Amino acid sequence: MESDSLKRSNWRFLVTAVVGGALVTVYAVAMPFIAPALRKVCLPFVPATSRQVENVVKMLRHRKGPLVDLGSGDGRIVIAAAKEGFPAVGYELNPWLVWYSRYRAWREGVHGSAKFYISDLWKVTFAQYSNVVVFGVPQMMPQLEKKLELELEDGARVIACRFPFPCWTPDHTTGEGIDTVWAYDMGSCRRRERQA
Repeated sequence: MESDSLKRSNWRFLVTAVVGGALVTVYAVAMPFIAPALRKVCLPFVPATSRQVENVVKMLRHRKGPLVDLGSGDGRIVIAAAKEGFPAVGYELNPWLVWYSRYRAWREGVHGSAKFYISDLWKVTFAQYSNVVVFGVPQMMPQLEKKLELELEDGARVIACRFPFPCWTPDHTTGEGIDTVWAYDMGSCRRRERQA
């Protein structure tokens, strides 16, 4: 009798531990994907299409200097830029995506020139980059436009995917629909602003 009671108690403890461990695991895996939706500006992870990546690479032709991808997701843009010879960096809030990006860069042989960091793009300075890529949402673009204008040199190029910047006029555009990519050269943006 006592033995049956002890066995039931052990089983209850084991079941409770397994269920608790599973819930903690689900929380740890899911929270980095859910948290961006709970922020003031919702920035969900939406992978770049292969056509978007091609269009970004097209906008980088004849360019030099370091590249940064703001909200680098699974690292597609950073890895593609590294394959084109750019020293490339991605900033991403989701640690799972950063680790996955690092693994992909290693697997594709560009881990020496493709780096990924867990960081909020609003807490990083981008003055050292000549090429900036962003997959933003309309709510963040006006504030990001101001931040980049303050930090970037005239020779820098900003490439926006999915949504253009609200006040800047693009110097180059390629693609159609969701694959459209807009390129803004900071020197041109500043000249147009002074003339207005």
